[in-house]
Amino acid sequence: MANGSTNRNTDAAWRYHNGTKHSWHSVHTTAHHLDWDNQPMPFKVYPELEGRRLPGDLPASETPALAALGAAPVSRPGRPTLPTLPTLQDLAGLFYYGAGITKRGVIPGGQIYFRAAACTGALYHIELYLVCGGLPDLADGVYHFGPHDFSLRQLRAGDYRGVLAAAAGGEAAVTQAPAILVTTSVYWRNAWKYQSRAYRHSWWDSGTMLANLLAVGGANGLPLKVVASFADEPVSRLLDLDTAREGALHLLPVGRVDANIPPNPPEIAPLGLAVAPYSRREVDYPQIREMHAASSLAAPAEAAELRGRPPAADCPEPQGEIWPLDPSPAAELPEESIESVIVRRGSSRRFRREPITFRQLSNMLQGATQDLPTDFLGIPGATLNRLYLVVNDVAGLPAGSYVYHPQYHPRQGALEQLKAGEFRQEAGYLGLQQELPADASVNVYFLADLSAILERYGNRGYRMAQTEAAIRAGQLYLAAYAQRLGASGLTFFDDDVTEFFSPHAQGKSVMFLIALGRPRPRRRVRE
Repeated sequence: MANGSTNRNTDAAWRYHNGTKHSWHSVHTTAHHLDWDNQPMPFKVYPELEGRRLPGDLPASETPALAALGAAPVSRPGRPTLPTLPTLQDLAGLFYYGAGITKRGVIPGGQIYFRAAACTGALYHIELYLVCGGLPDLADGVYHFGPHDFSLRQLRAGDYRGVLAAAAGGEAAVTQAPAILVTTSVYWRNAWKYQSRAYRHSWWDSGTMLANLLAVGGANGLPLKVVASFADEPVSRLLDLDTAREGALHLLPVGRVDANIPPNPPEIAPLGLAVAPYSRREVDYPQIREMHAASSLAAPAEAAELRGRPPAADCPEPQGEIWPLDPSPAAELPEESIESVIVRRGSSRRFRREPITFRQLSNMLQGATQDLPTDFLGIPGATLNRLYLVVNDVAGLPAGSYVYHPQYHPRQGALEQLKAGEFRQEAGYLGLQQELPADASVNVYFLADLSAILERYGNRGYRMAQTEAAIRAGQLYLAAYAQRLGASGLTFFDDDVTEFFSPHAQGKSVMFLIALGRPRPRRRVRE
């Protein structure tokens, strides 16, 4: 263990993962109930800081959503491929399409604010911070983004990018970034409903947000990269986090300059800023704190050692019938822009038992399985997750269970049928006995070989596997809505899912489940 780090003691990850699994018994015997009078506020508010309102004239890329996801080439005539400095308008677009309020609904007792990215329970516990220097229209500093009033609040004045560059162990994307976003999770705001399993949701809900950010950045020619390996303590200290309640998740460098950022940042003094209470009282879930601490890195050298070189992919040769994907030609893809799709996106609450087409499914899978710009994957075609599917009703594809082979065809991959037959009842059971997965046209499960991942990355690998699955699920969300379909992320009976897809999935652990299909109309929410 280097410098006090417990990252290599992977018993902690197994203890957390196994201890937060859902089973029929655990779900039906829980005494937990929702205390609606103590529901947390969905925003972090600094009452003593004045906000700077972000510009409302947001960038409009006009890039079709599926092209922004990588399913087709992005054309940017007359625009530079890699702008060096993001403008305040560019950053405003990232904040809005990543975490902004896109809709408001009226509920008994008040309003509900729907955000740009899907979030478990619509509890919105993921926060965004900005660390920047040398921008043309924003002073150097550390900022917090407030979705409630679409403003930035400066926590520190000065160029502190060097703190993040050092913490990331020399990651080039960070050392040359004029702006760096940091995602965090305020645990209680999700644990109020989901208890200790909320730590998984930290990655699920930040991952869907990252999917939006990567798509919008790509559409607008802004280079972004997800950095999961960094020494945790300097980042938490820079943001002045109460680490018992809020944990730093990812660094997301935005833009690029030729010179490395200044190496000697100002001194990091405690801030002691007042934060408005989230609710009258908070319940502590020690498993969350323990898992975050166990997967934290104590030194930048640890972060550098975890970069790239993922474990070898577990891709046995197909044994069942093969169905190569059949994506739409680029000229036939929907033209709605990525920004418009994000604003329109929701989470389906009911599906019609009607088919989607194999071409639509192919478009979604292709859009969600492109190479991701992360520090932990590193090589083309790398992935920590395998996609398993229960196909209920896809025209042109027989009902049954499938596994996705990304390398079967250099451009588009293929599905291998594991079992033929009607599995709606099983899909409903696996998805916590809910109607949504039973009614969906297809359910996509992300499963990971945690043993290999933890051996390579230590406990930090748990964060990485969850992050990758959630980003790709977020891309499925966007690809579904781009085709006027519906999607909804769901929870699941962990071991039952693995057993259902075994023997092929033997030894793998479920990271994410998303249901896709044709949504039933919902009551319109007020814009």
